[in-house]
Amino acid sequence: MKETPIKKVLLLGSGALKIGEAGEFDYSGSQALKALKEEGIHTVLINPNIATVQTSEGVADTIYFLPVTP
Repeated sequence: MKETPIKKVLLLGSGALKIGEAGEFDYSGSQALKALKEEGIHTVLINPNIATVQTSEGVADTIYFLPVTP
């Protein structure tokens, strides 16, 4: 494993509002969180949708259920 200076990453979740929306983003975000965790990087997820794989317990280190707005 390569040493990285990155200690923490903020991931903005898919935030789908209807069932079936943005499934591919949920999957890719979940895989990104998994890969970052394997590298020992602390992950912070902001996602307004509680019904995603990304927000499952243990996927991200810290989760905020907040709207993603500029």
